Amino acid sequence: MKKSKKVNTKKQTAKNRRKTGILTLLIALFFAPCLLAQQTELAQQTAAYEIDSLLQTSAITYAQAARFILEASDRAVFTDPEEAFRYAQERNWFGRNVTAEQTARLDVVSKLIMSAFEIRGGLLFSITGRPRYAYRELVYLNIIQGRTEPGLNVSGELLLFITGRILTNHQGVVQ
Repeated sequence: MKKSKKVNTKKQTAKNRRKTGILTLLIALFFAPCLLAQQTELAQQTAAYEIDSLLQTSAITYAQAARFILEASDRAVFTDPEEAFRYAQERNWFGRNVTAEQTARLDVVSKLIMSAFEIRGGLLFSITGRPRYAYRELVYLNIIQGRTEPGLNVSGELLLFITGRILTNHQGVVQ
């Protein structure tokens, strides 16, 4: 009789473990959507805050431009603008002698945009890869509009406007 009690206790322990495992799984499945919803809401709040702060910036830096453009182009997502700048600099998506904390110029940001979004340039940009010709190509494609010049300091509003034009109106241009 003692053997049958041991066998029964082992069976009951195994059943209890299965019940506990199933209960744990059900609890996890119940709370997972709640946690995902909180993470999504937090990400949306963070993105809204970043866009709002970018809109209020009168002259952005190359690091800020790199972080925003790389994320918009689905190249990479960085939390640190300096890291985004290094990523773009390693791929030669900026001109020469550019540092992360410098105020961003429109021609250099144009080269970053063309490189990140893989926009094919005209003949001179294809040969030289210079920021000046990237700027001219974006003007030709009507992505950059209005009275601008290549040496213009880029504001957050202008960067958002240009990025929005690429994402909404020029999907055929982006390779």
